Amino acid sequence: MPRPGFPSIADITAAAFDENRAAAVLADLHQATETLDDAAAQEALAALWRDQSATTLLSAIFGNSPFLSRVALSDITYLPRLFGDDPKHTFAALLADLAHGLDGSPDTDGNRDGNPAADMNTAMTRLRLARRRAAILIALADVGGAWDLQQVTSALSQFADAAIGGAVRWLLRDAARRGELDLAAGPNIEQGSGLVILGMGKLGAYELNYSSDVDLIALYDSETAPYMGKRSAQDCFIRLVQALVKMLQEPTGDGYVLRTDLRLRPDPGVTPVVVSMRAAEQYYESLGQNWERAAMIKARAVAGDLAAGAAFLERLQPFIWRRNLDFAAIADVHSIMRKIHNHAGEGTAMNVEGHNIKTGRGGIRDIEFFAQTQQLIAGGREPALRVSATKDALEALARGGWIDGAVTDELSEAYDYLRRLEHRLQMIADEQTQSMPRNSEGVAHLACFMGHPQGRAGADAFRGELLHYLARVHHHHGILFADAPDPSRTDNLLFSGTDDDTETLERLTAMGFEGAQGASATVRGWFHGRYRALRSTRAQELLTTLMPALLQAIADTANPNASLGRFDRFLSNLPTGVQLFSMLMARPQLLELLAEIMGSAPRLANYLAENSSVVDAMTSAEFLAAPPALTALRQEFAEEMRTALDLQDVLDLTRRRVKEHKFQIGVQVLGATIDADRSGAGYADLADAALGSLLPAVSDAFAVAERHGVIDGGAMVVLAMGKFGSREMTGESDLDLIFVYDYPDDDSVSDGARSLPAQQYFTRLSQRLINAMTVPTAEGKLYEVDMRLRPSGNSGPVATRFSGFADYQRNDAWTWEHMALTRARIVAGEAELAARVRATVAEVLCRPRDRQCAAADVAAMRQRLIRQRGSDNPWEMKLVRGGLLDIEFIAQFLQLAHATDTAKVLHPNICTALSNLARAGHLSRQDADKLIAASGLYRDLMALFRVSVVGEFDPSAAPRGMVNAVLRISEAADLEQLEKRLLQTQADVLAAFERIVTAAAGTDEDG
Repeated sequence: MPRPGFPSIADITAAAFDENRAAAVLADLHQATETLDDAAAQEALAALWRDQSATTLLSAIFGNSPFLSRVALSDITYLPRLFGDDPKHTFAALLADLAHGLDGSPDTDGNRDGNPAADMNTAMTRLRLARRRAAILIALADVGGAWDLQQVTSALSQFADAAIGGAVRWLLRDAARRGELDLAAGPNIEQGSGLVILGMGKLGAYELNYSSDVDLIALYDSETAPYMGKRSAQDCFIRLVQALVKMLQEPTGDGYVLRTDLRLRPDPGVTPVVVSMRAAEQYYESLGQNWERAAMIKARAVAGDLAAGAAFLERLQPFIWRRNLDFAAIADVHSIMRKIHNHAGEGTAMNVEGHNIKTGRGGIRDIEFFAQTQQLIAGGREPALRVSATKDALEALARGGWIDGAVTDELSEAYDYLRRLEHRLQMIADEQTQSMPRNSEGVAHLACFMGHPQGRAGADAFRGELLHYLARVHHHHGILFADAPDPSRTDNLLFSGTDDDTETLERLTAMGFEGAQGASATVRGWFHGRYRALRSTRAQELLTTLMPALLQAIADTANPNASLGRFDRFLSNLPTGVQLFSMLMARPQLLELLAEIMGSAPRLANYLAENSSVVDAMTSAEFLAAPPALTALRQEFAEEMRTALDLQDVLDLTRRRVKEHKFQIGVQVLGATIDADRSGAGYADLADAALGSLLPAVSDAFAVAERHGVIDGGAMVVLAMGKFGSREMTGESDLDLIFVYDYPDDDSVSDGARSLPAQQYFTRLSQRLINAMTVPTAEGKLYEVDMRLRPSGNSGPVATRFSGFADYQRNDAWTWEHMALTRARIVAGEAELAARVRATVAEVLCRPRDRQCAAADVAAMRQRLIRQRGSDNPWEMKLVRGGLLDIEFIAQFLQLAHATDTAKVLHPNICTALSNLARAGHLSRQDADKLIAASGLYRDLMALFRVSVVGEFDPSAAPRGMVNAVLRISEAADLEQLEKRLLQTQADVLAAFERIVTAAAGTDEDG
């Protein structure tokens, strides 16, 4: 006869697939009954075994589910209670007993007497017992036809509520006992606790599936939490939520309660497991994404302070239900629709084996998102659409005229069928799966569990039934999708949510990203607004639109992963993203250029990350043009300085301009659109213009703001030395400088309120100029300054009076100092003094000198440098034997040796000086050509390395993009060929050095 609350045998919705196992389990239960010591329990079980309707239903369960068979055998005395009353009453009693066992709440009979769980282990044991009992009770009510789908999912959700709520109450009481929280004793301890647990997804909508995990968001109210401890309320609640997760999901010998997922909270990659309500509200208001709006449709408070949770969700209503959606928001919703619609295998026949009935074509998620995407778009204007359950949403859409009633009926019927099948799949082994078995036997098993008879006919009927529902869902979803924009394949990238999208990972892998999960996590972080530049709605909209092209450009670099990492660092320092993203959309070639920088030039990428303001320079139409000439730079700087209100403005404006132009030159070096001659001159012109702006500004501030006045008839000039003087700078070059000043009378003083003697005046002014270049401001440093080439080096004064400079150079300077003087170039200062200094330099360089002694000095200096800093690495092109330093020493020696006869050989630039020497007959044309070519090769590569490589260039570890740039500049086929060329070039240069310098010294180089 039918048991209370259960229909007849004919209404059982499953047949035993494995009848032998069902019989064996029943036999084990009979045997276990006989061994019981409790006579009443034996009698109740014996009566159960005599009940044909009960044993038929149990056989249907045991013949399909090993999991439920184990549950029954582990708790045999509970089985009679499952059949002794209506399932809804038994379920209510189960929940009451759970609450009673955890915290002493009234049990089934209203009694408060009992033994509440005194420790966490006891509480965990009682939770797991209740879960096993709920699992078999709900399965019996489902398979036995006592409950429909809505009753089943509601019961599963109510049990989850009870388990989570009971665990939270136990933990709050425990915190109160330890003195951390000031909570009043009683059955409603969670009220006013400040802690809220939101249930998301199916839990929030009372649609939980049989072995589902639960998506939770833990929040706390920092203003009302009654925290009494010594740390912080946040620390207390973090530990409490961590303990909650342990209580619910940690596997023990008694099983588990609920798999728990906390990743739907705001920005889970960086936030703790519990988030303050205020922070969460601010996040959703400013950074919340459309997928989070969709998730919040189903949210409800399930544990903790339920009233506070409801109030929080009420405050989020404007975020969830936006009355007006802009184009980008609708496009984002459509992108979610596209991803759901574009299943793997689209366009091919569906197979039952292996099909995922949740995420596959025509699956449960298609139905859910069919409803949710339309709710997102229209729910802001139509409150009737603001419902959480999927079938309720479909009915609301039909009532509102958004979909046809027949569509609602078909989708609702399919939803019921697929959810029942989902439950059967999960009942078998208590696994959170939605994938059909991959073999025919497994499909036949599911056919029986779904009520079809044993045999091929039953399995075939089941296949046809399932494919029918999948096809109808897919059909209706496809009609809805037809209204969404048609994207290219590259657009099918989804970075919403907390989980990686499988197709997106596959697409990223196909694009060339290694470890696609890491790349996906990086991009998802951008959409969580972790970086300042990405916190505005407009920036996120633009980034969404730009994303396919951006990722493709990064994927096209030689090392996509490294390029993405550098672009991520660049974004992290960017103050705003709107201008950059708009520019990249308007000028795709700049997007490719930016990707190339990230892929091929780590140093330049780092420079860009640390100086994000230079991005503004990329918006200029002249950015990809040749570097401006010195005259144009001086005009540009002069116009910029007119806006300066004080010296600080001058310092910042100068730095900003220099950084922008250095970046421009570096990009062109990377792209091989300019060679080292043009880049070196460009960097030098930039330094010239910067000094030309700084010297008068610093002088005026020194005279007026510091009230030192001026010295009547006084003047100062700045000599550029080294690579600055020769206009052979790289992006990392220091400025080698010498300051020379003069004044008419030895007792000259400045005319300001704070007058200074002339020597002290110009020394301090020179130091102010050095500080103006080297001091860090909000825009960083301008240049490093090296003063070691001044008279007497570091032991001499910062600035030198003209007479002292001339006397030192004429009488006391070493040969190496005259070598350095060949590159001297006046870059700033008063014209008359500049002319006198220039004449003195020429006079010193053109004086007669002993060539053998000069050659010996040069050779000795070269030997000293080899001992101190030499290298055998052919890629160390400056200091290796036969490297750039040897070329410079050859040119400088020959200028010193022959300027007395031919002054026109003098020139600060090494290659120009070599050409002059060849024309004057002091160097063979063959040697000159080889040395100039070698210098060009070395400096082209060094210029590239200075903008690209962090540290020294290592050909064995260089990224592919860097290698490509090296080969592009050198026109070599590969690095091996280039290294052979370098070795041969270095041998040629060394031979020339020995013929020209070592031979002239009259001694062996090693002597």
